[in-house]
Formats: sequence, structure tokens, C-alpha cells
Amino acid sequence: MILLTGVTGTVGREVARLLAPTRPVRVLARDPARLALPGCDVEVATAEYADRDALRRALEGVRTAFLVTNDPTQPDDSRFIAAATAAGVRHVVKLSAYAVSEADADDLITRWQRANEELLRESGLEWTLLRPRAFMSNTLAWASSIRAEGVVRSLNPYAGNACMDPRDIAEVAARTLTEPGHVGRIHLLTGPEAVTPAEQTAHLAAVLRRPLQVAELTLNQAVSQWSRRYPAPIVEALLQSAARQARRRKTAVDPTFEQVTGRRPRPFRTWAADHASAFS
Repeated sequence: MILLTGVTGTVGREVARLLAPTRPVRVLARDPARLALPGCDVEVATAEYADRDALRRALEGVRTAFLVTNDPTQPDDSRFIAAATAAGVRHVVKLSAYAVSEADADDLITRWQRANEELLRESGLEWTLLRPRAFMSNTLAWASSIRAEGVVRSLNPYAGNACMDPRDIAEVAARTLTEPGHVGRIHLLTGPEAVTPAEQTAHLAAVLRRPLQVAELTLNQAVSQWSRRYPAPIVEALLQSAARQARRRKTAVDPTFEQVTGRRPRPFRTWAADHASAFS
């Protein structure tokens, strides 16, 4: 049995879709009504990381688990690792972040991921760490302004990021959960090229067959926009991350994806074409 967490997200959902046809899969969900897994034959375990008893039941009989956490204010990794250890889980594959490997990245979210990785590595469980760059799907945040105004607003529209298609991240996750040779390894994952928000906008304009404009946000405008969605510590972490991107610190392309899968990662233009309906 393989347990998947984060299945309401872009990566976890795709991992479930890849594994369910051939493997016994159980998915962990706080709210099963939010699951969108049509055609996937999976068990559903209702639990939150903070619910020790429900988490213990969800992990019964599980051999391998995919761990996704997203709240730096909660000790969810330690909760999950403790429960997995007690349940006899053998191998945990954790979704982390590329910035963990970069010495000059010291924002709140990166420090939190570093600490979580260390917890897993010291747990006695077999582990694999996936460290992807930003998700191409982050551009879905532009969808409403593209539909309403034909405008993309970005703090650093001309700074590149070797972002990655979540489907490619999920493919590596599925392989590490089911194939030998990944225990104790750290997989650095990027797309095939660094692409700027302005270039992403051009790709979206091409697939939508309509002109789109790029508007550069000021620092204050970005803070105001992010503050509507996130608490102040997260906004500060996003600003630090954006500053690193402005210094061209997120442009390196890594060969790991091709080494693991035998093919090139998808470029942004492919992701854009496959998700055009979300912007139109």
C-alpha cells in the first residue's frame, strides 16, 4: 500500500492518477469532498496531520508514503514522521524545494523545508527528497486578470526561473515511490529552460490567440497583492525569494529529471497549451 498526501494539490493529484491504475493507493484528505480524482480507484482516509489517531489508522499497512506539507506554522512533518515510524512505514518520499540546496536562500519557507528534511533524514526511515523549482501552474494566479483585462502583473517580469510542469514532478515522485535506486537520494528538479514571466505571457498569448500585456508591479504593489492572501511572515519570504530571482539565482537547469525518466522535461509552452482553457 502506498499512501499519498497533498492529493488536492497539483502534484499529489497527478501522482494518484499515475499510480492508481496499477498500484494499491490510499489518499489522505482532510476533506474528501475536495478530492478531484475521476476514474482513480483509490482508498480514501480522512485525517489531519494533527489528529494522531486518524493519522495512525491512515498509515496502517502502508509501506511507502508521499509527504506534502505546506504550513510553516505547523509541525506537520514531525507529526507525520512520528506516525509513520510507529506504523512501520519503510520509505517516505518528501516534496521539498530547490532553494533548500542553495546557501544564499534563507527565507522562512526555505528554512522550514530544511528543518523538515533534516527531521526525515534523522528519523531512521528510508527517504527520498524531491526539490523542484517553482511550478508552472503558479501562473494560474494570472487567470482572472488575463480573462478580464488581458494583463499579467508581475514583480520581476524579466527575471527567469527554470520552473517545472507539476506533471513532471509527479512522474519523478511516482518512480521514486515504486522503483528501486532512489532511497537516500536528493533529486533536484527543473524545467528544460529558464523562462521569464514576460516570456510565459507571450506563450499564453500564442495559445490563446489574443494579445496580452505585461505590467511590472512595484514592490509596494506586490506586497499589497500578496498580503490579501498570506500573513506577513509569508509575504516577507516571498519578497526574499523574488529578490533572488531578480538576481538571476533561479535560472540553472538540472539534468536529474532526464536521468530519472529518460526524457526531457516539458517546456512552459507545452504546459500553456495543455491548460489554455483555464485562461479563456
